Amino acid sequence: MKNENILITGGAGFIGQHLTRRLLKEGFNVRIIDNFSPQVHDTDTLPPDLVPHVDLIKADIRDREAMKGVLKGIDRIVHLAAETGTGQSMYEIDKYFSINVQGTAILLNLLQGGKVKERIKSIVLASSRAVYGEGAYHCSEHGTVYPEQRNWDSMSSGEFEPICPECCQKVNLLPTSESAPFKPMSIYGLTKQVQEQAVLLYAQISGINGIALRYQNVYGPGQSLKNPYTGILAVFSNLARQNQNIEIYEDGLESRDFIYIDDVVEYTIRSLQYQGNFTGALNVGSGEQVTVATIASEVKKFFNSSSSILIAEKFRIGDIRHNIAEMQLAQRILGYTSKIKFKEGLNSFLTWAAAEPEQDKSAYQRSVAELTEKNLMESIR
Repeated sequence: MKNENILITGGAGFIGQHLTRRLLKEGFNVRIIDNFSPQVHDTDTLPPDLVPHVDLIKADIRDREAMKGVLKGIDRIVHLAAETGTGQSMYEIDKYFSINVQGTAILLNLLQGGKVKERIKSIVLASSRAVYGEGAYHCSEHGTVYPEQRNWDSMSSGEFEPICPECCQKVNLLPTSESAPFKPMSIYGLTKQVQEQAVLLYAQISGINGIALRYQNVYGPGQSLKNPYTGILAVFSNLARQNQNIEIYEDGLESRDFIYIDDVVEYTIRSLQYQGNFTGALNVGSGEQVTVATIASEVKKFFNSSSSILIAEKFRIGDIRHNIAEMQLAQRILGYTSKIKFKEGLNSFLTWAAAEPEQDKSAYQRSVAELTEKNLMESIR
């Protein structure tokens, strides 16, 4: 496989840069297409260590003519290009569908109609756990269930836990497997579902490997600290370094499955190089559950910050309550188990973040104001 030509769409981003370094180290040729969105990128070029070794095309994946040239000579594709952010997706709906769905449709259409089709051996898509919505829970009466979106009135009253969709009783969190039904609860999640189904359908009818990696909450050095939609680690780090109040939505007991960037790269490369025949979705997570309150506390302690951690008595529409991935299928197919535990990975991320320039908190404040203005942020009564 060495010396093959790999295309990474959105390859100038956080995951893309880490993946590129690893592919170059293993002897692959890497081509990147990226539009260098100002919301994510500080510059419009790659880091100096990558510039001489990468074929970079600065263009949008919706640019058909640019994509025609980008696909020439490519053997395998990693499709990372997407608009991310659950909250923002709820009020920039056309933008998310345009980039995530239409951008993917253009890519697949060019593959289907062009000579490059016979050369492509595999496609790996960056999908998302957002396709699951709340995911899997156990009900004492009905067994494994998949709750609906949480009730607005209940959340306004401070009742945040999902309930059984059959009997409306309390349920207990389970790891969510790839066999769970699609139940996205944000526009972002919906676009990732469509993106995933389109890529896997194309791979199936083309007779090539197609793997949709349902990334959980990816983090690590190199993550955008300026993008308020990147995730809570970046937001909390910026606030703690400036000794600003850290506001937590709901009650702080909501939880996520965080997966360190090195593990993400390993899963992605193994998917790209997979030698068997496989078309389907695989979870990419750690299987470790961490609460938001714990994260805020650890970030504050690391920076020795005087920030106050406040329960904001607010909730956001489109957020899920909990998240933990069932990893058995990915481990069996790809022969890999996540190595980096959250505390170790968090220390690496925060050590890196501490050496980066402090970010103006105005972008975060604007994102909160936009959610409030669009009626997507509600107060608890």
